[in-house]
Amino acid sequence: MRDNLPKDPVMLLSVINTALRDEYSSLDALCEDKGFNKEEIINSLSKVNYSYNEDLNQFK
Repeated sequence: MRDNLPKDPVMLLSVINTALRDEYSSLDALCEDKGFNKEEIINSLSKVNYSYNEDLNQFK
């Protein structure tokens, strides 16, 4: 992940879900555009029991 993403998983959740809601059609599109590491995001958010739902385009 780039340094501009929050390290705290709860803050990361907010940032990622907001970007997905407002700007991107998928997690892949967000990561590709911003240069984020998708697996690091998924792993970080799984620590607080969130997983990506493709149909809803958000972590739940």
